[in-house]
Amino acid sequence: MKTAKSGRDGRSRIIEGALRRFSQDGVSATTLASLRDESGVSVGSFYHHFASKEHVFGVLYADTLRMYQEAFLDELRRHETAREGIEAIVAMHMTWCGENRERAHLLISERPPRRDEPGGTEVSESRRAFFRQVSDWWRPHMKEGLLQPVHPTMCYVLWLGPATEMCRLWFAGAHQPTQDEITGLCEAAWQSLRQRPSSEPA
Repeated sequence: MKTAKSGRDGRSRIIEGALRRFSQDGVSATTLASLRDESGVSVGSFYHHFASKEHVFGVLYADTLRMYQEAFLDELRRHETAREGIEAIVAMHMTWCGENRERAHLLISERPPRRDEPGGTEVSESRRAFFRQVSDWWRPHMKEGLLQPVHPTMCYVLWLGPATEMCRLWFAGAHQPTQDEITGLCEAAWQSLRQRPSSEPA
Protein backbone atom coordinates (compact mmCIF):
# COMPACT_ATOMS: atom_id res chain seq x y z
CA MET A 1 0.00 0.00 0.00
CA LYS A 2 1.35 3.42 -0.94
CA THR A 3 1.90 6.02 1.71
CA ALA A 4 1.15 9.70 1.17
CA LYS A 5 4.90 10.34 1.08
CA SER A 6 5.57 7.76 -1.62
CA GLY A 7 2.67 9.17 -3.62
CA ARG A 8 4.17 12.63 -3.50
CA ASP A 9 7.58 11.22 -4.41
CA GLY A 10 6.10 9.49 -7.45
CA ARG A 11 4.51 12.71 -8.66
CA SER A 12 7.75 14.62 -8.08
CA ARG A 13 9.75 12.00 -9.99
CA ILE A 14 7.38 12.26 -12.95
CA ILE A 15 7.66 16.07 -12.99
CA GLU A 16 11.46 15.98 -12.68
CA GLY A 17 11.78 13.33 -15.38
CA ALA A 18 9.45 15.23 -17.68
CA LEU A 19 11.49 18.40 -17.23
CA ARG A 20 14.62 16.56 -18.39
CA ARG A 21 12.90 14.90 -21.35
CA PHE A 22 11.00 18.00 -22.49
CA SER A 23 14.16 20.08 -22.25
CA GLN A 24 16.22 17.60 -24.27
CA ASP A 25 13.72 16.33 -26.82
CA GLY A 26 10.87 18.84 -26.83
CA VAL A 27 7.32 18.08 -25.78
CA SER A 28 6.11 16.82 -29.17
CA ALA A 29 8.95 14.28 -29.49
CA THR A 30 8.63 12.99 -25.93
CA THR A 31 6.58 9.83 -25.53
CA LEU A 32 4.65 8.53 -22.54
CA ALA A 33 6.96 5.54 -22.44
CA SER A 34 10.03 7.78 -22.23
CA LEU A 35 8.41 9.79 -19.44
CA ARG A 36 7.76 6.62 -17.45
CA ASP A 37 11.27 5.34 -18.10
CA GLU A 38 12.84 8.64 -17.08
CA SER A 39 10.85 8.88 -13.85
CA GLY A 40 11.07 5.18 -13.00
CA VAL A 41 7.37 4.84 -12.14
CA SER A 42 4.95 2.15 -13.19
CA VAL A 43 2.12 2.68 -15.66
CA GLY A 44 -0.36 2.57 -12.79
CA SER A 45 1.59 5.10 -10.77
CA PHE A 46 1.83 7.45 -13.73
CA TYR A 47 -1.90 7.41 -14.38
CA HIS A 48 -2.59 7.82 -10.67
CA HIS A 49 -1.02 11.26 -10.89
CA PHE A 50 -1.48 12.36 -14.50
CA ALA A 51 -3.98 11.65 -17.24
CA SER A 52 -1.61 12.23 -20.16
CA LYS A 53 1.68 13.69 -21.34
CA GLU A 54 -0.19 16.94 -21.98
CA HIS A 55 -1.36 16.95 -18.37
CA VAL A 56 2.24 16.66 -17.15
CA PHE A 57 3.32 19.47 -19.47
CA GLY A 58 0.47 21.74 -18.37
CA VAL A 59 1.30 21.29 -14.68
CA LEU A 60 5.03 21.75 -15.31
CA TYR A 61 4.57 24.84 -17.50
CA ALA A 62 2.19 26.52 -15.05
CA ASP A 63 4.53 25.80 -12.13
CA THR A 64 7.57 27.08 -14.04
CA LEU A 65 5.77 30.25 -15.10
CA ARG A 66 4.75 30.89 -11.49
CA MET A 67 8.35 30.48 -10.34
CA TYR A 68 9.60 32.92 -12.96
CA GLN A 69 6.89 35.48 -12.27
CA GLU A 70 7.58 35.40 -8.53
CA ALA A 71 11.29 36.01 -9.13
CA PHE A 72 10.44 38.82 -11.57
CA LEU A 73 8.06 40.61 -9.21
CA ASP A 74 10.33 40.17 -6.20
CA GLU A 75 13.16 41.83 -8.13
CA LEU A 76 10.99 44.57 -9.62
CA ARG A 77 9.65 45.64 -6.22
CA ARG A 78 13.16 46.12 -4.90
CA HIS A 79 13.65 49.10 -7.23
CA GLU A 80 11.93 52.44 -6.89
CA THR A 81 13.43 54.20 -9.90
CA ALA A 82 12.35 53.41 -13.44
CA ARG A 83 15.80 52.83 -14.87
CA GLU A 84 16.94 50.62 -11.99
CA GLY A 85 13.82 48.47 -12.31
CA ILE A 86 14.04 48.05 -16.08
CA GLU A 87 17.72 47.15 -16.03
CA ALA A 88 17.49 44.92 -12.95
CA ILE A 89 14.80 42.78 -14.58
CA VAL A 90 16.98 42.10 -17.62
CA ALA A 91 19.85 41.04 -15.37
CA MET A 92 17.45 38.92 -13.28
CA HIS A 93 16.10 37.27 -16.44
CA MET A 94 19.57 36.23 -17.54
CA THR A 95 20.50 34.97 -14.07
CA TRP A 96 17.24 33.05 -13.61
CA CYS A 97 17.54 31.41 -17.02
CA GLY A 98 21.14 30.42 -16.30
CA GLU A 99 20.24 28.93 -12.92
CA ASN A 100 17.08 27.19 -14.20
CA ARG A 101 18.10 26.21 -17.71
CA GLU A 102 15.68 23.33 -18.20
CA ARG A 103 12.71 25.34 -16.95
CA ALA A 104 13.81 28.43 -18.88
CA HIS A 105 14.14 26.31 -22.03
CA LEU A 106 10.55 25.17 -21.51
CA LEU A 107 9.25 28.75 -21.25
CA ILE A 108 11.29 29.97 -24.20
CA SER A 109 10.83 27.05 -26.60
CA GLU A 110 7.37 25.59 -25.98
CA ARG A 111 3.94 26.98 -26.77
CA PRO A 112 2.02 27.71 -23.57
CA PRO A 113 -1.04 25.52 -22.96
CA ARG A 114 -4.24 27.05 -24.29
CA ARG A 115 -7.12 27.76 -21.94
CA ASP A 116 -8.93 24.53 -22.93
CA GLU A 117 -5.79 22.41 -22.41
CA PRO A 118 -4.39 21.07 -19.12
CA GLY A 119 -2.77 23.92 -17.20
CA GLY A 120 -4.19 26.51 -19.58
CA THR A 121 -6.59 28.12 -17.12
CA GLU A 122 -3.85 28.40 -14.49
CA VAL A 123 -1.44 29.95 -17.00
CA SER A 124 -4.04 32.45 -18.23
CA GLU A 125 -5.00 33.54 -14.72
CA SER A 126 -1.37 33.72 -13.63
CA ARG A 127 -0.49 35.95 -16.57
CA ARG A 128 -3.41 38.26 -15.94
CA ALA A 129 -2.44 38.73 -12.29
CA PHE A 130 1.22 39.14 -13.24
CA PHE A 131 0.61 41.85 -15.82
CA ARG A 132 -1.66 43.69 -13.39
CA GLN A 133 1.14 43.81 -10.81
CA VAL A 134 3.73 44.89 -13.36
CA SER A 135 1.33 47.64 -14.47
CA ASP A 136 0.97 48.81 -10.88
CA TRP A 137 4.75 49.37 -10.79
CA TRP A 138 4.88 50.83 -14.30
CA ARG A 139 2.02 53.32 -14.11
CA PRO A 140 3.54 55.88 -11.69
CA HIS A 141 6.75 56.00 -13.75
CA MET A 142 4.71 56.48 -16.91
CA LYS A 143 2.75 59.36 -15.32
CA GLU A 144 6.03 60.97 -14.31
CA GLY A 145 7.13 60.91 -17.96
CA LEU A 146 9.85 58.31 -17.41
CA LEU A 147 8.41 55.21 -19.11
CA GLN A 148 6.40 54.91 -22.30
CA PRO A 149 2.74 53.91 -22.36
CA VAL A 150 3.05 50.53 -24.08
CA HIS A 151 0.91 47.43 -24.66
CA PRO A 152 1.95 44.42 -22.52
CA THR A 153 3.03 42.39 -25.56
CA MET A 154 5.15 45.21 -26.94
CA CYS A 155 6.49 45.85 -23.45
CA TYR A 156 7.71 42.24 -23.22
CA VAL A 157 9.30 42.35 -26.68
CA LEU A 158 11.19 45.58 -25.98
CA TRP A 159 12.08 44.70 -22.40
CA LEU A 160 13.11 41.06 -22.65
CA GLY A 161 13.04 40.08 -26.32
CA PRO A 162 16.79 40.60 -26.93
CA ALA A 163 17.71 38.91 -23.63
CA THR A 164 15.49 35.94 -24.45
CA GLU A 165 17.11 35.61 -27.87
CA MET A 166 20.51 35.68 -26.19
CA CYS A 167 19.33 32.82 -23.97
CA ARG A 168 18.30 30.81 -27.05
CA LEU A 169 21.82 31.11 -28.43
CA TRP A 170 23.25 30.30 -25.00
CA PHE A 171 21.15 27.15 -24.57
CA ALA A 172 21.98 26.01 -28.10
CA GLY A 173 25.69 26.27 -27.28
CA ALA A 174 26.22 28.97 -29.89
CA HIS A 175 27.31 31.76 -27.56
CA GLN A 176 28.09 32.29 -23.87
CA PRO A 177 26.94 35.79 -22.87
CA THR A 178 29.53 37.95 -21.18
CA GLN A 179 28.84 40.35 -18.34
CA ASP A 180 29.51 43.27 -20.67
CA GLU A 181 26.91 41.93 -23.09
CA ILE A 182 24.35 41.51 -20.30
CA THR A 183 25.04 45.08 -19.23
CA GLY A 184 24.48 46.12 -22.85
CA LEU A 185 21.13 44.30 -22.90
CA CYS A 186 20.10 46.15 -19.73
CA GLU A 187 21.00 49.49 -21.30
CA ALA A 188 19.21 48.63 -24.55
CA ALA A 189 16.01 47.77 -22.67
CA TRP A 190 16.06 51.09 -20.84
CA GLN A 191 16.66 53.04 -24.05
CA SER A 192 13.77 51.19 -25.73
CA LEU A 193 11.25 51.79 -22.95
CA ARG A 194 12.13 55.17 -21.51
CA GLN A 195 9.98 58.15 -22.42
CA ARG A 196 12.07 60.79 -24.14
CA PRO A 197 11.35 64.49 -23.66
CA SER A 198 9.91 66.09 -26.79
CA SER A 199 13.03 68.24 -27.07
CA GLU A 200 15.35 65.24 -27.10
CA PRO A 201 16.21 63.76 -30.53
CA ALA A 202 15.19 60.12 -31.08
